[in-house]
Amino acid sequence: MSQEFETRKQTASAWFRQLRDEIVAAFEGLEDRHETDAPAGRFEVTQTKRAADDGADAGGGLMSVMRGGRVFEKVGVNVSTVYGQLGDAAQKSMAARGVPGMDSDPRFWASGISLVAHMQNPHAPAVHMNTRMFWTPHAWWFGGGSDLNPCIEYADDTAHFHAVQKAHLDPHGADLYPRLKDWADEYFYIPHRNRARGVGGIFMDDHCTGDWDADFALTQDIGRAFLPAYVPLVDKRRETAWSDADKDAQLVHRGLYAEYNLVYDRGTKFGLATGHDANAVLMSLPPMAKWV
Repeated sequence: MSQEFETRKQTASAWFRQLRDEIVAAFEGLEDRHETDAPAGRFEVTQTKRAADDGADAGGGLMSVMRGGRVFEKVGVNVSTVYGQLGDAAQKSMAARGVPGMDSDPRFWASGISLVAHMQNPHAPAVHMNTRMFWTPHAWWFGGGSDLNPCIEYADDTAHFHAVQKAHLDPHGADLYPRLKDWADEYFYIPHRNRARGVGGIFMDDHCTGDWDADFALTQDIGRAFLPAYVPLVDKRRETAWSDADKDAQLVHRGLYAEYNLVYDRGTKFGLATGHDANAVLMSLPPMAKWV
């Protein structure tokens, strides 16, 4: 593709890094506002690298993880920009999805942000968010979204989360929020448990209308919706009193989250199949969980 797309790739990568910086600052602000005797949590930042079979530069990113904070028991915010050639398994998977040219030309470029937060207080909901851009010499697309994963559900929290998502999507078309909401309900479903892993959100994949600027603007607004949709819920619930039974319910719910990410999540499969840092790929797993 043209030099224009090289500029677009750089623009997308810079946006994901900017969004990462804003989220990290907001989450550390939550830690500061929750005044306890424990020290406020801070992110530990590690550079990650993609392992290319031939040893060539294949990109990487930043893994930012906070553990044992006042509010967050574990939260990771990762950004990466990786490129090179897809391995056989990933190439076949892309070809099976109908990506043009993938059967003969496995070159690719991908950039994105991925976030998962597991909370100290069982009344504060866990959450997931990611947005990404994928490019091949023959195609490009955007994907991602965010979904709320409370172990103790509050109808007003769910309503707020969805309302903010809708407000950010409506300028891009009145049909978009209902369609991406339904997509999230379908995607974040655990078939072997016959249930959703949370209370939903929005999700899209392989999104390419042919208008890069419009599709990128939509992707940006999905990212911009995250903090106003989520941070007020944490502020509302972080000081709620909780019992041992509440914590037990949280650990069981985390088991569902772990099952989904290891068995079904497309991003987990892609990251491991393309040789990205396994610790960064599996950052989404909870620090503790249980099964009954």
